[in-house]
Amino acid sequence: MRLGNLERSIMEALWAHPEGVLAQDLAAELPSAPAVTTVLTVLVRLSRKGLVTRERSGRAHLYRASGGKDVFVAEAMRAVLDDAGDVEAAVSRFVGSVSPEVASALREALNSRDKGTRT
Repeated sequence: MRLGNLERSIMEALWAHPEGVLAQDLAAELPSAPAVTTVLTVLVRLSRKGLVTRERSGRAHLYRASGGKDVFVAEAMRAVLDDAGDVEAAVSRFVGSVSPEVASALREALNSRDKGTRT
């Protein structure tokens, strides 16, 4: 799932505040200082995509990311691979382009998966 620039900025801010944040505070924190109504519109869109939840907090709502950034990134990677066509070629090219640290993390995750455990 691809996010626009404002959607990405909002998600980054929500991931930085796992306790939740009010739309007004979120708008003030964003670099481009968008209007609160703009932030609310994007939050509704992100909620429809299943990325954001909200709960009543007085007269306003407290917004939270539905999952961690790692969950989002993993889902985005899976979706891209689903659309790759030649998955083997895409994975091979990806693995050939990553840092040794990422290659090690991939190896460890695959080994854990083969052993039936999750990291």
